[in-house]
Amino acid sequence: MEFWLLVVIGILLIIIIILSIKILLVQKAAREIETEFAERLMTDTNTLIDISYQDKTMRKLAERLNIELRKLRKERHRFNRGDLELKEAVTNISHDLRTPLTAISGYLDLLDREEKSDVVNRYIETIKNRIEAMKRLTEELFQYSIVISAEYDLTMESLSINNVLEESILEFYGVLQQQKITPNILITENKIVRKANRIALSRIFSNLMSNAIKYSDGDLEICLTDTGKIIFSNSASDLNDMEVERLFDRFYTVENARKSTGLGLSISRILIGKMNGEISAQYKNGRLSICVQLPEN
Repeated sequence: MEFWLLVVIGILLIIIIILSIKILLVQKAAREIETEFAERLMTDTNTLIDISYQDKTMRKLAERLNIELRKLRKERHRFNRGDLELKEAVTNISHDLRTPLTAISGYLDLLDREEKSDVVNRYIETIKNRIEAMKRLTEELFQYSIVISAEYDLTMESLSINNVLEESILEFYGVLQQQKITPNILITENKIVRKANRIALSRIFSNLMSNAIKYSDGDLEICLTDTGKIIFSNSASDLNDMEVERLFDRFYTVENARKSTGLGLSISRILIGKMNGEISAQYKNGRLSICVQLPEN
């Protein structure tokens, strides 16, 4: 009796050992699939997932993932091709628009020197305003096509954020005053130094102040905290949460910003991303706050 009991126990131990080995091999195969799947998602390669374990179920899982990876690769190539075509189209359009706009502006200047009735003067002024709007759009399109290019690289240097922000505010102060906006400026006395591109950072600050002019109810607060966080906030009763969520989308403008191209904040987001920073918008109690944060050196 004891002999047969030992036999049964021995058989059970062998089964347990075999099952344990099988489980370990399945776990190893699962880790291989997880690792290779993550690598295939991050790189554009034709290499598919392959595992060392010959279990039918795990190999079937790998084959199914390979089918989805092939589909994903096709979609990625199609997207990249379409995105490249869009960039080229935007660049060409912006170039093509510049020449006729310059010619029209020249003829309007000549026409402006002639004697005209008040009605004609109003018409000419309206045309000039429309041309200026088209020039702004053309310039924004051109800048957008540049910054989204993979070849567009920013030269980084250690900058005093305090100084760049103060310079940007001074350059824009006259425009703010024309719109009857007196900014409340709160800049820390501590020197905040970050790796950034001066031109790109100045452009971001200018875009954010332009944004305040479009949407502000007449106020603007600019704050640089001890942690290096830059916050532009203003009352914006005409906005809502859905509009704020789309502020960084390209070509998106809200109804009350008719002079906007819808590219300024999108360009700002791309530029801040190229400097490894973050930009976000928050809308609370009728107040819009846009926060910019650059990583510490």
